[in-house]
Amino acid sequence: MVKKIAILAGDGIGNEIMEQALKVMRAMSLPLEYESGLVGGVAYAAHGHPLPECTLKLAKESDAVLFGAVGDYRYDTLERHLRPEQAILGLRKALGLFVNLRPAICFPELTSASSLKPELVAGLDLLLVRELTGDVYFGQPRGRRKSPDGFFPGAEEGFDTMRYSEPEVERIAHVAFQTAMGRKKHLVSVDKANVLETSQLWRDTMNRIAKEYPEVTLEHMYVDNAAMQLVRAPKKLDVIVTGNLFGDILSDEAAMLTGSIGMLASAALNEKKQGLYEPSHGSAPDIAGKNIANPLAQILSAAMMLRYSLDMPDEAVAIEEAVKQVLRQGYRTGDIWSEGCTKVSCSEMGDAVVKALR
Repeated sequence: MVKKIAILAGDGIGNEIMEQALKVMRAMSLPLEYESGLVGGVAYAAHGHPLPECTLKLAKESDAVLFGAVGDYRYDTLERHLRPEQAILGLRKALGLFVNLRPAICFPELTSASSLKPELVAGLDLLLVRELTGDVYFGQPRGRRKSPDGFFPGAEEGFDTMRYSEPEVERIAHVAFQTAMGRKKHLVSVDKANVLETSQLWRDTMNRIAKEYPEVTLEHMYVDNAAMQLVRAPKKLDVIVTGNLFGDILSDEAAMLTGSIGMLASAALNEKKQGLYEPSHGSAPDIAGKNIANPLAQILSAAMMLRYSLDMPDEAVAIEEAVKQVLRQGYRTGDIWSEGCTKVSCSEMGDAVVKALR
């Protein structure tokens, strides 16, 4: 049965890296059909909205979405709901993408590219499970007003609401515990329960759900301590589960342990395993069109799509092994290059992965 994939390249380097991912997937002759749509700044320019109805319809009708990146400084002065970055939030909400899987893997060949000592990151392989549709990003009420109280009554203030319900925490907890069961059976839940009621609810719910997974060791960690442990002893962590805001920050911190954010894929899934797959980096408009971006995160995102949404685990492994082979052969884009390696362009890196596949 042919599966339908929505291709949303987006802004900046999105088209360049997406082209390489499609090159790799087409080289495998998979039973997939691809349909492209506009999203982000390019969608605003064409349709007056970063997530036009035609793109949203395409995403809803597809088995999975392969996403590039959104963001364009030319639109930074627009009203918030029209800025390119709002497209990704809209897709998460419309598709019910409540869980984000963000692996942080330090490939042996890239330990020297990390900002940490090689002995701290060599062999690093952790997975961050982030709740994706709640927290301050979606909580209501939110807005701006004249402050009615506080230290500066009458002053202009902005406010956002952090909120979670028990069912929201329960469903992400089950994903996290099930994920931990398939790995080292150790789960770290990150919160700020010492000061936030939302986090206390999170912790209480995690403790309750933990009773259903007696084989998994559950550890609680405040977010500030978690940020410290990620740079102090990251290999002691395996699966981390946390809310939307903390997960946004910690996943980028974890990404930098690996040497380059250009290496890391991510998956956002709903309860039907329909998913949106994107690299962890942004649109990088400063290097767009120069053919120097690292496409490996986009290629590895395609591999995650094959594994989690399309039930093609062998094909996913084939792509991942091809990426490892290319790195062993010494090919590097500029962001991960070091002395003794062969510097290649974005398209040359895609070609190298295709050659390794064959």
